[in-house]
Amino acid sequence: MSNARSARHARLRVGGPLAAAALILFTLGAAGASASAPETQPVTVDARGIVHPHGGARPGGGGSGDPNLVWHNGAIMTSSVVKAIFWGSSWTSPGDKISGLDRFYAGVGGSAYMKTNTEYTGTNGTVGTGVSYQGHVVDTTAVPRRTPDTAAIQAEVAKMITKPVANGYYPVYLDQPRGHAGYCAWHSYGTVGGVPVQFGFFFKLDGDAGCDPGDNGTAHSQGLEALANVSGHELSEAVTDPRNGGWWDKSGAENSDKCAWTFDGLVSLGGEQWKVQGNWSNTAYNARSGYDGAGCIQVK
Repeated sequence: MSNARSARHARLRVGGPLAAAALILFTLGAAGASASAPETQPVTVDARGIVHPHGGARPGGGGSGDPNLVWHNGAIMTSSVVKAIFWGSSWTSPGDKISGLDRFYAGVGGSAYMKTNTEYTGTNGTVGTGVSYQGHVVDTTAVPRRTPDTAAIQAEVAKMITKPVANGYYPVYLDQPRGHAGYCAWHSYGTVGGVPVQFGFFFKLDGDAGCDPGDNGTAHSQGLEALANVSGHELSEAVTDPRNGGWWDKSGAENSDKCAWTFDGLVSLGGEQWKVQGNWSNTAYNARSGYDGAGCIQVK
């Protein structure tokens, strides 16, 4: 790392502790690999909030000293406008995933789940629960054989979003499995048409045990439930650390990273039940509370 600030951005800089972990995981076999899986390449600069397959240590959970999140002197998102992008030729037969994610994003705004992010502030105010969902667009062109990096996903957002907004968050869902990639999803930011935007990246997670939250009997398919869980993860991190000046701990872990793959039952979004992980709360940690007794809360 070139300086201390880059070291704190372990989740986004190749060579930092969490990014290094991602690169190590690229060498491991992963559930969900198939002949149609894309060739793996490292996540490039400015990918953050990387969701690693479950089964390993929680990011930011080890070491000594204060584990709480620290503000890095920038803005947060007081509200967000979300429009989903589904990229790939097989989205013409999506099963329940497109309609399900439409319902997920339509129901998440103002929810008790989104309130888990509201203790965090920035130069522009306090993280808000408001999520205005503008629906989705589908790009049926074939996805690249090589796993898209942040620049490729930003280009896809520029292609599909004609009127971006500064508080926009644009999650991009590929129709390809992750194969041997050591991550399920990530989020980042960039500029589209002169407008600053935030975006996310998601593999197809059907049959992927490493990225499966273990549905407790909801009415969703396994692939939809897996996408919903990591979608909550990345949305929560986008609103608390949208553009590299928000909240993360000394190891570089953001609020959802620190509670990855931990749950306290189901959450209600728009009256529908979903299995979505919790988020880190400094307040809960200081009180030694949360469903894990160590800072993770699923609703507030």
